[in-house]
Amino acid sequence: MTPFVQTVTTISLFFLALSLVLMLIRIVRGPSIADRVIALDLGGILVAGTIGIWSVRTNTPALLDVAVVLAIIVFLSTVAFARYQERRALEE
Repeated sequence: MTPFVQTVTTISLFFLALSLVLMLIRIVRGPSIADRVIALDLGGILVAGTIGIWSVRTNTPALLDVAVVLAIIVFLSTVAFARYQERRALEE
């Protein structure tokens, strides 16, 4: 791996870790359940991004499949929560 790629992936992993810390703060302090679910969605996408960057850094393309599957699952769970919220609002 070239020094440039190593430097860029290190910086990217640092900012992703910082974003994960901020996401955890939003989960703890979130005033509503929707804020917490969106923060969990963000966390899943950040983890998928971290796996993708780690895949580039370690030159293991098989990890990209894991990242894509994780991103799809996170997206579908957010859609399911949105449908739940919509039905709940209609019932009220």
